[in-house]
Amino acid sequence: MNPCGANTGDGHSSSATGTGRTAALLIFCLLMLAGAARGQSATATSGGAQLDENQLAREVNDPTAILTQLKLQDLYTPRNFQTSAQTNSLQAKIVLPIEPFAFMPLRQIVRTSFEMPTVATSQSSSTTTEFGDVALFDLFISNWPDPETTGFGWAVGPTFVFPTGRVSDVGKHAWQAGPAAAAKYLGIPDLTIGFLFQDPISFAYSRSSAIPQSQMTFQPLVSYALGRGWYVKSADSTWTINWHHGTSTTIPLSLGFGKVTKFAGPYVDTWVSGEWMAYRQYTSITPMYTVRFGLTLLFPNVTM
Repeated sequence: MNPCGANTGDGHSSSATGTGRTAALLIFCLLMLAGAARGQSATATSGGAQLDENQLAREVNDPTAILTQLKLQDLYTPRNFQTSAQTNSLQAKIVLPIEPFAFMPLRQIVRTSFEMPTVATSQSSSTTTEFGDVALFDLFISNWPDPETTGFGWAVGPTFVFPTGRVSDVGKHAWQAGPAAAAKYLGIPDLTIGFLFQDPISFAYSRSSAIPQSQMTFQPLVSYALGRGWYVKSADSTWTINWHHGTSTTIPLSLGFGKVTKFAGPYVDTWVSGEWMAYRQYTSITPMYTVRFGLTLLFPNVTM
């Protein structure tokens, strides 16, 4: 990838990108193996830690969980529709729970998302790498009904998009705001079902050539805890519907697995998943297949 945003072809830049991706994959595999080894060597005195790992294995895929997280993801797309380029996206998401205070009796979850995608610029193999727009939502968690007794929880709040992307291939050059909502159901042992909904709408623009935005995203979340911190999930795909006439709709599907492990410092969640574009309409360059690698630092005892 070229951090300066210049177009690249198939030469040394692609080799460097492949080497970096291989190194990232090796680190991911080592962390997964280390987590498995720790799980197999656990003794009776570590029962409490295993219980925490199993609990966190459910919470990492719960959109309303009171859990401080630093999420790091790499999305590698070896095949795209309407281009021969291979694309990639590095993402960082910071999740901060906020406890009730004097003027706000509800708990909140604030998530800020940063992205540096490598996108295709034509039907050939040329790509460009730039920082994308920054997204943030602030969900207020309802106290009713009690999730401890019903297994059901929900939250609503605003979502925002800030036009930090410099080029139109990556950023929309539009200030956006709209509603957000999340829900979960934990009534079945080891199973987590939920969703995350956002619908930001543009209201101001950083460039006169910017196109008005009105895009709904829906992220279905299903995961099942297997024990010893392991879990399987279908929770990474985001369905996207643009409300303007003749604009794109995409519905991908995903499947993956992960492991929560307690290290010397925070808990660590490592995971991998695959994604397939099941439906698309009015799209141009769009991912066909995507592989996601994720590493999340978990701080269950840290809130604001």
